[in-house]
Amino acid sequence: MTDIPQPGQISPNFTAINQDGNLVSLVDFAGQWLVLYFYPKDDTPGCTTEAKDFSDYTQEFSNLGAKVVGVSVDSQQSHCKFIAKHNLSIILLSDPEHQVAEAYGAWRLKKFMGREYMGVERSTFAIAPDGTIAHTWAKVKAKGHAIAVLNRLRELTM
Repeated sequence: MTDIPQPGQISPNFTAINQDGNLVSLVDFAGQWLVLYFYPKDDTPGCTTEAKDFSDYTQEFSNLGAKVVGVSVDSQQSHCKFIAKHNLSIILLSDPEHQVAEAYGAWRLKKFMGREYMGVERSTFAIAPDGTIAHTWAKVKAKGHAIAVLNRLRELTM
């Protein structure tokens, strides 16, 4: 289990397939802000709230020079359905082997109804244009998270 990258550290590199079947890597966002968020599962209540909220603020993030990218272990096909069903405007990456989640410390031991298992812990990283971690959010609550990230990004870009 990898520790969560902290502000000032170089962001772990990643490459994963997006909803359109294209490979996406950290280097694709060089020179711009990246909000990389990890979520457990497409089309579940909290994950839908978070994805819709990030989509609602796409223009505001864009105005700050930022892209928003969500990552889960769901398939490319699942992401396509999720995006279509909820009219999402963010990029979603498929991480079925949880390599990206592990690199960012988002693949963690979880507990639910007395059962322990490994899964994605909702977490978010603001990555600066130089590729360093600017801010980290761990154990995120979905409701209100997108606006909190947007507000922090506003502070970071001033």
